[in-house]
Amino acid sequence: MTDVVEKDLQESSVVQAVEKGSPSSRSRRGFLGMSGAAIAGAALGQFLPGIPSALAKETAPAAAVLKPSAKSPVRLNYNENALGMAPSAQRAAAASIPHSNRYPFAHLGKLQSLVATHHKVPSESILFTPGSSDAIRASVLAHATPDTQLVIPELTYGDGALYAGFYDLAIRKVPSSREDWSFKISDMKQAVADHSGPSIVYLVNPNNPTSTIISSDELEAWVNDSRDDTLFIIDEAYAEFVNDPAFRSADHLIAGGARNVLLLKTFSKIHAMAGLRVGYAVGDVDRLEHVSHYVEDDAMTLSYPGVMAATASMQSPEFLVHSKQSNDEARAIFTATFDELGWEYLPGQTNFVFHRISRPLKEFQTAMKERHVLIGRAFPPADGWCRMSLGTPEEMHYVAAVLREMKAKGIV
Repeated sequence: MTDVVEKDLQESSVVQAVEKGSPSSRSRRGFLGMSGAAIAGAALGQFLPGIPSALAKETAPAAAVLKPSAKSPVRLNYNENALGMAPSAQRAAAASIPHSNRYPFAHLGKLQSLVATHHKVPSESILFTPGSSDAIRASVLAHATPDTQLVIPELTYGDGALYAGFYDLAIRKVPSSREDWSFKISDMKQAVADHSGPSIVYLVNPNNPTSTIISSDELEAWVNDSRDDTLFIIDEAYAEFVNDPAFRSADHLIAGGARNVLLLKTFSKIHAMAGLRVGYAVGDVDRLEHVSHYVEDDAMTLSYPGVMAATASMQSPEFLVHSKQSNDEARAIFTATFDELGWEYLPGQTNFVFHRISRPLKEFQTAMKERHVLIGRAFPPADGWCRMSLGTPEEMHYVAAVLREMKAKGIV
């Protein structure tokens, strides 16, 4: 590890928090030998000073990577939640293993009720799927006809177009600005108006990979004034990370009776359950009934541990608050570093940042990997840009030091 990275780690907030609250006899070497959970528990008071110690113990992340290596790199490539699941969710998943020879039929109703209450819709308006990707697939397939088109922004998450291509739908990509990769709702509307058949509008909000949000006012006005043969699939995988008060989830449209909206959600992000594959769709009861025929029975597609962990996580709001605040702190560390280095980035509302790079992405990926940091893949046509996920605040201090080192050496 380079001297500048080591120095940055020694000065990071988590180290200072532990040292300030520790007996004078505790050495830095002793601190670095602590378990990740112990580090997190000791430092949590600085990250969330208003949370009592009993709650800090419950929300403490399972691990904190302070000395990455080739075998244990900082993983900023898949938009995962580096904190890990809520401790209550971990316990629930572990406790369910001895019972996983059975299907989770008896427990799915409670999860469905919790999710429905959260979105203020009837339980019948929730359809579970193994991750939100299958919800995308089923929603597209359920509405695919020979004259249906999929309308998407030029730069967005690829699964909508992927599945539309599988089912031979026409795909209309609305151009994005080359300056900030934004797109106009008016251009999306025109793409629908120009097509004589049905349209599926797939919007990721906040968008991936740009991390930016769509105007809720414009989107809702379009939904309320759209043609009968237009379906809006709104993917809100990252909505829980949004700070902009102007953002509104599409769930209130469904709660208000909208029949032309399918809202897709996942437990992979704020709940940190990417490996357990729990997702769901929210929508009009009749439309969900139609989509359900294109999904294997939801009680069998979800694993027993996934159902139990998701149920526990829904009942652990204190962890979700901690998860978001940790993400906010990580973003602040990261963007402050970009400001310091003079790097351009888009205003983020998610757990990742989309920023410009000065050299080809493959070279940047290689240089970062050599320093034990994995970063995101290419997102054509956005050449010269990189999507980097956010890790824990501790990890982002490490990454900040890496970027400063690379900048000082002229590598970036």
